[in-house]
Amino acid sequence: MTSFSTTVQAAAVGRPAYSQTFPCEPSTAEIGRKLVRDVLGVWHLDTLADHATLIVTELIANAARHTRCREIRLIVARPSPTRVRVGVVDREAARLPALGQADEDDESGRGLFLIDAVADRWGYDLRGSGRRPWGKEVWAELRIGGDE
Repeated sequence: MTSFSTTVQAAAVGRPAYSQTFPCEPSTAEIGRKLVRDVLGVWHLDTLADHATLIVTELIANAARHTRCREIRLIVARPSPTRVRVGVVDREAARLPALGQADEDDESGRGLFLIDAVADRWGYDLRGSGRRPWGKEVWAELRIGGDE
């Protein structure tokens, strides 16, 4: 298992962001949750930590389950003063996320439903050129301050 030992630092100017590459495996979720909590702590946004860690757990689980990638990139960013974005980048542009149908007794298949329930919005962006994307970022955003 990979260990997280990098100190989280907030950007002094522009739109702050933090990203790191990790193995694409379910055990990375623990490291991802710590990274998200640390970043939100630096930004004094600890109140978003529970929802943000749920989101990162589900995004990492989906990447590990539905792609053949060896690595993923976790991104925690502030795309605007009122939003935090948590995203996972993988190298499988052909496997796009979609809300599925999970039966009552299914043990999986609800990750995007959970993200949809706690996030202000979510989606994906293809990476690379429009004609030949090399990957995608699946992301979810939380609004800072609730109803702002």
